[in-house]
Amino acid sequence: MANRFVLNETSYHGAGAIQEIATEAKGRGFKKAFVCSDPDLVKFGVTDKVLKVLDGAGLPYELYSNIKPNPTIENVQTGVEAYKKSGADYLVAIGGGSSMDTAKAIGIIIENPEFADVVSLEGVAPTKNKSVPIFAVPTTAGTAAEVTINYVITDAAKNRKMVCVDPKDIPVVAFVDPEMMASMPKGLTAATGMDALTHAIEGYITAGAWELSDMFHLKAIEIIARSLRGAVDNTPEGREDMALGQYVAGMGFSNVGLGIVHSMAHPLGALYDTPHGIANAIILPTVMEYNAEATGEKYREIARAMGVDGVDSMSQDEYRKAAIDAVRKLSTDVGIPADLKEIVKREDIPFLAQSAYDDACRPGNPKETSVEDITKLYESLI
Repeated sequence: MANRFVLNETSYHGAGAIQEIATEAKGRGFKKAFVCSDPDLVKFGVTDKVLKVLDGAGLPYELYSNIKPNPTIENVQTGVEAYKKSGADYLVAIGGGSSMDTAKAIGIIIENPEFADVVSLEGVAPTKNKSVPIFAVPTTAGTAAEVTINYVITDAAKNRKMVCVDPKDIPVVAFVDPEMMASMPKGLTAATGMDALTHAIEGYITAGAWELSDMFHLKAIEIIARSLRGAVDNTPEGREDMALGQYVAGMGFSNVGLGIVHSMAHPLGALYDTPHGIANAIILPTVMEYNAEATGEKYREIARAMGVDGVDSMSQDEYRKAAIDAVRKLSTDVGIPADLKEIVKREDIPFLAQSAYDDACRPGNPKETSVEDITKLYESLI
């Protein structure tokens, strides 16, 4: 069986990377941008950094900001209608996963109108045409949506998140500029950073992992482990390293899948609007314990990448515990809650467990699981 790997056509990294938006737009002959960015980024002037680049280059645009933190079907559908009226020929997504996921769905539907109901895009939809070209500008160091073929849209009527996987949605150019992330508050930096670590660890142990993806994931774990604390403290080095680490993680997991940490986190976002990174960070160590027996020697390499000394002299049980402890310590150090007691209502667990089992990320888990297993995992965290 051949292993497929899909990446951006082009990516720019480092301070000032957003200046290249004008170069790319002009070089590709684009005429007008449809800019997707969430209301808070617009309010606090983050979006304006990119708009100034477009203004300075004389490039017209229309701004769309009807985007919720967990974007909904309605956000996508109103975006599609606004795009049609705008006369735009490319998308610029500025933000975290919310803005980029919305842009991906809009771009796919514009070129594949038979999927206009949005629901039909769930899973691996049989789209025929590539998305409207997307320029992606991340403002968080976590989702890596700028380099993935995935997007997640909330079906608010059913309190569930739809994971959509489509290689035709990947942004053509990513502009990974740590200066766009400098205004993130500590809590958001911690949450998105732990989301990136979850991507790297789940991607490394997922059933579809192989040598090429392993290379990206181990390097991402190393970068994130050494830089997240600094990023939370807003050091320039920490910010720049995290911008790279989360992107490298995205290069890997987008192509091989994830596991039940994400499956369990998605329903929390849909039902309680829990920030995705917070949910992942709380669940990750517990699921690592659950999955350990199915991971061979991989936890030794996770522990090594997390900066644990002496792993080669440890027994299998010791290095597995060391890897989990290192993840839990990093999570604690950056202020992530230890459990789901303030989030999950016990009476909701049957719904959450079934939703997690039905989630598109679940089949990638390295250990076979069941609704009952997932129920016990949720229960252990409250």
